[in-house]
Amino acid sequence: MPQLATQSEITSFLDLNANWSRNENALTSQFTAPSFLAAIDFFNAVAVIAEGLDHHPDIDIRWNKVIFALSTHSAGGITTLDFELAVAIDAAAGKLLEG
Repeated sequence: MPQLATQSEITSFLDLNANWSRNENALTSQFTAPSFLAAIDFFNAVAVIAEGLDHHPDIDIRWNKVIFALSTHSAGGITTLDFELAVAIDAAAGKLLEG
């Protein structure tokens, strides 16, 4: 099981990844797609990534908004797995939502 990230590691990650914030024991971010179907395509791309990492985020879809909460439940909070998934989600957003 991965170890919990330190406050310093979390702060450093957030300083470098402005699209993410901390909400209690999770990293959170919201993405806006140009349409509902684009939001679903983004969701599906992230689902494949998450399955490959064997690390599954909480995901909320509201029409064209996709909201993620990343936490390693087995560790009780934020770990390096959450950092890795957040970076992968940002990369997928760059490909699917921005061009």
